[in-house]
Amino acid sequence: MNNSKFAPYLKLAALSLVGMAVHYYILSVFLPDAQFLIPIWTIYLFNAVLVGAIIGIIQHYAAKKSQQIFYIFLAYTIVKMLLAVVFLLPLFVNESTHETVEVANFFIPYFAFLTFEVFTLFNFLKKT
Repeated sequence: MNNSKFAPYLKLAALSLVGMAVHYYILSVFLPDAQFLIPIWTIYLFNAVLVGAIIGIIQHYAAKKSQQIFYIFLAYTIVKMLLAVVFLLPLFVNESTHETVEVANFFIPYFAFLTFEVFTLFNFLKKT
């Protein structure tokens, strides 16, 4: 394996660390004493692991010259959405004092990671 296959993972790690640091800083300024049902670090870990897995799966199928890459990407994106609903179950069953912030805490990073995933895979598939 060459370094270009590992480059998306380094970028993903940078996105995760920088995004989480900015997220923690913003929350510390605006809601310094807030307690959330879903910790911020778990949100970033959840997104990073799923995006990393999807990138790896697509790289694997691209190396095998599969013609079904679009359908594989679509299937795993749907699985990722279902896992996101399961991940957010504590918000559905428990009462939170900051429900809107809890939802934003998840979906802003979720869409940032989704954007990263789409652009990374687009650039990867353009090269193959």
